[in-house]
Amino acid sequence: MAASTVPRSVHAFTNDALGTDDATALADRIRRRDVSAVELAEAAISRAQAVDLLIGGLVASDYDKALEAARRIDTQADRTAAGFFAGVPTVIKDNTDIQGLPSGHGSAAVPASVSDRTSPFALQMLDQGYVCLGKSALPEFGFNATTEPAHRPPSRNPWNLAFSTGASSGGAAALVAAGVVPVAHANDGGGSIRIPAACCGLVGLKPSRGRLIDNDAARTLPVNIITDGIVSRSVRDTAHFMEQAEKYFHRPGLPAIGRNEGPSGEALTIGLVLDSVNGHATDDDTRRTVENTAHRLERLGHRIVPMDVPVAASFPEDFALYWAFLAFGVKANGRKLIHPGFDKDHVDGLTEGLAGKFKKQFYRLPAALWRLHRSYHHYARAMAGFDAVLTPVLGHTTPAIGHLSPNVPFSTLFERLTRYVGFTPLANATGAPAISLPMGLNRDNLPVSVQFMGQHGGERTLLDIAYTLESEMPWPALHETSGDSQTGMTAETML
Repeated sequence: MAASTVPRSVHAFTNDALGTDDATALADRIRRRDVSAVELAEAAISRAQAVDLLIGGLVASDYDKALEAARRIDTQADRTAAGFFAGVPTVIKDNTDIQGLPSGHGSAAVPASVSDRTSPFALQMLDQGYVCLGKSALPEFGFNATTEPAHRPPSRNPWNLAFSTGASSGGAAALVAAGVVPVAHANDGGGSIRIPAACCGLVGLKPSRGRLIDNDAARTLPVNIITDGIVSRSVRDTAHFMEQAEKYFHRPGLPAIGRNEGPSGEALTIGLVLDSVNGHATDDDTRRTVENTAHRLERLGHRIVPMDVPVAASFPEDFALYWAFLAFGVKANGRKLIHPGFDKDHVDGLTEGLAGKFKKQFYRLPAALWRLHRSYHHYARAMAGFDAVLTPVLGHTTPAIGHLSPNVPFSTLFERLTRYVGFTPLANATGAPAISLPMGLNRDNLPVSVQFMGQHGGERTLLDIAYTLESEMPWPALHETSGDSQTGMTAETML
């Protein structure tokens, strides 16, 4: 493809069965038999074939199996029996097992082999009736903040193909933003739902720890920082996903979320944090977006109160050491943890560098783990009197492809990552819920987003805020923006 014909942005929205509807609207149309599940699956497959060569969101697919699942839904007399989202197409992230599809974990160290099981969370999600088209891309083991695996082409941001999708659910975010599917599975161990949602202009809710069924990896961690969820284009898709997930499994001790269909109008006290605890200042575009969001909330009757970062000053170093410990554990025990054919000699530069960092500082781990466990209590005390806290999602706007590549020398890459990812890990360590919402575009036609963190179990409050902002400040949609964009591309037109 000649450089002069490469589009700046790309999407797959067109006048087909999917149209521009969100998952909630599509599910309603299926229940009313205005459209069939097969028609939706066929449209999603066509969209994937049209644009995925450019955005790189998929790593595996089984379209025949997806169409078979859609046909089963269409034959049911009562389609509601198949789940609230029966017939809505989606994808599952490639670190989560789906029977009959490979799980590559974004790494050349993991051999391609088909899974013989479906993971616990995937069962909870698919119980809602989604039709799975395949697996979405991620960086190696989800360790990076950009979806640029060393062994395959990167996932590219549909808003501007020269830029990152974020990570680690970057493939999922690219597919949703580009209109291939309305929602997609994501999971979050340090920001991996919220970061790609922020980069790609989506809603990304990281639920409270324990809110959803844990996958296998989360159950084995000394500090469980991993939570599953989705990325979506509308608040109501995320709200209905959480409601339906709760019907499948409700964690004792957490307040119920239930049905949540719009803003309550209740006045809230919201803390405001503009710079991260690691000492790096937020860039101008991001800071301006957060401040504008705070001003709008004040005008709507909410109380905005500047506050200190609700965590101990040692947190950045403690979380970085834990991140390095996880990389060391995967490299050292990949055959047991990931796959019997795991080859540690094929991990990428980031995994290698993090593992080396841990080996130099391993003696600090016990104290770091103690403090990370205590962060739950520090956060809870700091949040007393606050309904939520407003922060940036990231330290600066979305970087170009290559800036965070695992091929960048480790010392440079680590410093870049700590500047970029300074706000999201706190919710993982403390177990608090947090949501990313797109609140504007920058000069590169890239979304700029904000984060709200809530009290433990406070998803309803975060969804309330999200509904309010969605109705008062509707965020831009890729298919509605003008500029150098291209749709309906096929492999033939790109060769």
